[in-house]
Order: sequence, then C-alpha cells, then structure tokens
Amino acid sequence: MTVEVKVEETQMGGGEEVAVIPTKEEEPKTVEKCSSFKEESNFLSDLKEFERKALNDLKSKLEEAILGNTLFNKPDQKKTEKSTTITTESEKKETEKPVQEEEEAKPVEEEAKAEEEGEKEKEKTIEESNEAERKEHEEEEEEKGVEIDNNVELWGVPLLPSKLAKGIDVVLLKFLRAREFKVNDAFEMLKKTLQWRNENSIGSILEEDHDLGSDLSSAAYMNGIDREGHPVCYNVYGVFEKEELYQKTFGTEEKRSQFLRWRLRLMEMGIQKLNLKPGGVSSLLQINDLKNSPGISKKELRVSMKQAVDLLQDNYPEFVARNIFINVPFWFYALNALLSPFLTQRTKSKFVVARPAKVTETLLKYIPAEELPVQYGGFKRENDFEFCNENGVVSEITMKAGSTETIEISADEVGGAAITWEVSVLGWEVNYKEEFVPTDEGSYTVIIQKGKKIVSQDEPIRNTFRNNEPGKVVITILNGSNKKKRVFYRYKIKNSSF
Repeated sequence: MTVEVKVEETQMGGGEEVAVIPTKEEEPKTVEKCSSFKEESNFLSDLKEFERKALNDLKSKLEEAILGNTLFNKPDQKKTEKSTTITTESEKKETEKPVQEEEEAKPVEEEAKAEEEGEKEKEKTIEESNEAERKEHEEEEEEKGVEIDNNVELWGVPLLPSKLAKGIDVVLLKFLRAREFKVNDAFEMLKKTLQWRNENSIGSILEEDHDLGSDLSSAAYMNGIDREGHPVCYNVYGVFEKEELYQKTFGTEEKRSQFLRWRLRLMEMGIQKLNLKPGGVSSLLQINDLKNSPGISKKELRVSMKQAVDLLQDNYPEFVARNIFINVPFWFYALNALLSPFLTQRTKSKFVVARPAKVTETLLKYIPAEELPVQYGGFKRENDFEFCNENGVVSEITMKAGSTETIEISADEVGGAAITWEVSVLGWEVNYKEEFVPTDEGSYTVIIQKGKKIVSQDEPIRNTFRNNEPGKVVITILNGSNKKKRVFYRYKIKNSSF
C-alpha cells in the first residue's frame, strides 16, 4: 500500500506561466523556531556563573527559612504575643503600685524589713519572667521541630534544598528568572506564592467540583501538545458573546470569584502535565482566541481577566513558554500599544499575534497538524481515535502556483478494505475532487467526491471509501492561484479481516 504524489504544471492567464519567487516564509516542511524567545536550560552545567550563584543563594535562604519556621507569616500568633506582653506589663504595674503605697505608710523602723520583702518580690518576679521566657523558647523550639514545616512542597516538588529533590532547581529558577536573578526579590515572590496558596487552599483545588465547569468547558481547555512537547491551553473569549453565559460567569462578585478559582484550577491541571525536572517540559503554550470577543467595553470581563492575569503572573512564574493571540480585532492593537510600555522585554518576547487570515499558518509554526484542532485548520478532533500512533503522522507537500496535484492511495487488497484519509490545504481556495480508479482497465472509475471549490473558511476534509476490487483512491487538487499552497494529508487502510 503506497501513496504516490504527482504534480502537473497548468498554464494560467492566457497560456502564460506564472512565475513565483520563493520567499523565506514560503519554505515548505521546515518549521523555523521563533527567534524572539527561547527557553533557557535548567541544567546546572548550562547556567552562567552568576545564575548558579543566585540559585545557591536562594537555596540557602530557603533552607534557613524552612528550618527556622519563618517561611510563612503568622499574624495571629504575633498579635497574641504582643497583647500578652502588654497584659503582663500592666499586671506588673498594678502589683507594684500598692506595694509602693504600703512602703510609704510604714514607719522608719520597718524600712529594713520592707526592703527585704521588696527584694524577695523582685526575685520572684524575675523568676516568673524567666520561666515565661523559657516556656516561650521551648514552644518555639517545638514549632521548629514540626515535621510538616520540613515537608513544604510546591507543585509536588519538596522545597527543602537538603532533600535534594530533582525538581527543585527547575522550580526555583522560575522565580529567579521572573525577578531577573535578584535573589531577595525571588525569595519574597516565592514566600508570597506559598502564603497565597495556603490562604486560598490551592493545594486542594484539583479536588473541587465547580458549577461553572460544564458551562466554561469551551472557554478554556487543554488540548494536545506543540512541536516541542508543551501542553497547549486554549482560551476562547468568543463564548462570552452570549449574554446568558456572560451574566452567569461575571454577573456578580461571587460569580467572578468562582470564575477566577475555576481558571486557577485549569492552570493547576496544566501543571500536572508538566515534567518539573531538568530537561523536562516545564511550561505551557497559551493560545488566546479573540474571535467574537466582547472586548474591552465589558467592564466585568475586563476586570476579571486582569485579576486572572495578575494572579497567574504573580504565582505561576515562567509557566508560559509562548502567548499566541489569534483572530485579533482592531482594538487589540490599540490596547497592546497602551500596555506595551509596562511589560518587560522578556514578557513581550513571548507574544505572537495573528490576524484572522493568518491563524492556521501561524499556529502550524508551533503546533503539528495532527495536534491542531480542526476548527483551527488541523486534524485533531475531540474524542476521535480514528488516527493514532503511526497512522496519525501527517505528510506535507507544496504546490506551485497554477499547478495540479494528485495524491494516490493504493488499495490492492480485495474484500472491502476501508480507506480513510484527511486532507487540508493552507488557505484553501482550490478545486478539489476524489475518485477510486480500479486496477482493471475494464472497470469503471467511481466518483467519491465531485469536483468543487474549497474556500478558506472550510475545515479539513475527512472521507472513507470501501473498495470491492484492487485499485487506488486518487485525490486531485487544482491550485488556480498565483501563490504556493501547502498541502497536509494522512491516511489509513483497515482490512475487512480486522
């Protein structure tokens, strides 16, 4: 069973051949990585000297904080200690006052005895004070010995450096890179993240069942991986164009809070797919689809999205390898121009923007066709297992301007083999047809799909044909434009015996 691809030149424009000068972006098959941002290595041997020093310094501070039980703020305890101290001093003053009055009233001859009793009282007070300090010290030592303090974890990685967890370098480097390797700033960011997670029970968020889950399943979801293995998260803002869903999600402060928690839960689910070890994939690819988005005119949406971005930026540093914005409307450029001065160069270098006509082309630079959802021009379908393993590999060919191309799938088995194929042309605007041509010249050609024009908005084509005699499926594509076209296809043959 083989596939044969044939390309024929067709004359266009009154018999004149259209010359196409190849450009860099028209190069087929080769996918160039974006040079604007490149993920750094997490191997110690690849770090620069100042980066290794910063990492070691951060580990030292973290070790000291965990063992000293100072990693988390304890405002309630401090408040209690302060009020206790005030109360103790007040009691001392009230005790001393009547003693002084009594001493003034005593005769001169009893002064010696009073002084002696005063000394004893002072000694007693000092002993009580020392005992209180000793108990307080013992309590502090007991707190330091609490086992849970030594088992602090973040995203499943033990944070006590002396435990030598494999993922600790990857986690700490995320905070260091977010703060340009300023150790104190990175340490404060880490402490705030841990405090925030404790106060908001983020560690158990994956166990929660949110009411918004089913309604927002199409608003944000994880689907597939990119060419470098990053899990892909899609954020589709167009679903909020429906007023009913918009009000259900953002109508009240309580609902907006539920939305934020639901979004954080999705982020935690994405992190579960990562490998937080040196050499592992430790970040996500983010796709932001702005098609039919309500836009910045909707205050509730604008405020909620800002809150979500702030929370993710403050507590999930360096978890996004690249941020791709697609189907961007006109207002996006104005908003971007306003926000750009406030963004770091590192953040801006991760941004990729694609207008509607360039969505599929842009996404295919980063995501293979077999992992890209059909609504964006790829072959990935929800809950579909027709193509998997070796059958899921997509082939790519390039059509010249004004050319006709045929893809032939041989099916020599007799007995009703099922031949299934998928085809997509980047940008479409081509003529397309499908036929089954029997090997026996005396048999008739079967028209599977009559010739028709495929426009740019059409999704990839999938079709199946069962043959009753040896032959081949012939897919014919006519590119009548003056531009090159990229063709993606895959197929499988399932014999009737299976």
